[in-house]
Amino acid sequence: MNRQISLMITFYFMGYLMGDGITASRETAITRAIEKVGPAVASINVEQHVSSVSFSPFFGFMYPREIYPMKSSGSGIVISPDGFVMTNHHVIENANKITVTLSGGNEYEAEIVGFDVTSDLALLKLEGDNFPFADLGNSDELIIGEWVIALGNPFQLFSISNKPSASIGIISATHMDFGRLKSGKVFQDMIQTDAAINHGNSGGPLVNALGEVIGINTFIYSGSGQDQGSVGVGFAIPIKTAKKIAKELRVTGHVDRGYSTGLVVQTVTQNISRYLNIPFTEGVIIVEVNEGSAAARSGLMPGDVIISAHGEYVNKPSDIRSVILENDLRSGDRIKLKIFRNGHYKNVKLKLGKVGGN
Repeated sequence: MNRQISLMITFYFMGYLMGDGITASRETAITRAIEKVGPAVASINVEQHVSSVSFSPFFGFMYPREIYPMKSSGSGIVISPDGFVMTNHHVIENANKITVTLSGGNEYEAEIVGFDVTSDLALLKLEGDNFPFADLGNSDELIIGEWVIALGNPFQLFSISNKPSASIGIISATHMDFGRLKSGKVFQDMIQTDAAINHGNSGGPLVNALGEVIGINTFIYSGSGQDQGSVGVGFAIPIKTAKKIAKELRVTGHVDRGYSTGLVVQTVTQNISRYLNIPFTEGVIIVEVNEGSAAARSGLMPGDVIISAHGEYVNKPSDIRSVILENDLRSGDRIKLKIFRNGHYKNVKLKLGKVGGN
């Protein structure tokens, strides 16, 4: 009797493993994350009206010949149930018409709420409500080597299945700084991944295994210097940065990068060093602090020597401006300063003020 029960149990578990057990084992954190975020991924199709020109040898000038439509595509992610969509600025640049398609094939004409060339981000709005939307995660907590998924519309494949394509990889690196590019864009603190990012993936989400968006896929690296497709080195804007930009675009339609430090500084020369008995000739010395400014409230005083800003050494007044620009800081943000005062080093956080204000 006991042997019969034992055989029955064995056959039961064998059946489970060959049936429902195998099916269940196919479901992983990756598949669940794709299922969770997929409905909020958008295919973005852009129409631009491009004019061509011709040269008249008889009259000796250029003249417009015709205007013709040019189409391009990219990706985006719905971030709220009322239809706000985040994407890259270069995806919708110079657009005359933007059509957003969601999973299942529903199409919507999108309105540009605002864009920011510097960060390469844009915010769109769909008419309606109760849209599927993605959860936004915390890009400050990324782990090198953790699984991530790139979702989007590579090579316009979304139009074939009315679903986003997925590729997986890991977080290869974080805090990748590229500074200001010739295009005027500033890419700082970027996330590097080997999840395949191809033509059309720009603006789409980079997602962690919890189904949270942790970045906006933006560009790839190509050793040849030409955008030939994924070579396993792609970069995404951290969602912390993207959320901040999207919030500002939603309120004002643009990003205000005006700022005021409330400080007047000059380079520490040998003469200044000897006169003030400063044991080095580096940094910039504060010669004036505007009354009532954020600098005054932070406790900075004339005679303080600023050694570094945000961890970067400064040796002339323009270096501070460069650090603010390179780190995409503006009014309301805080900049970390290391100063020298009365023979001692001290760390100070300075909140940037508004131009013409405090």
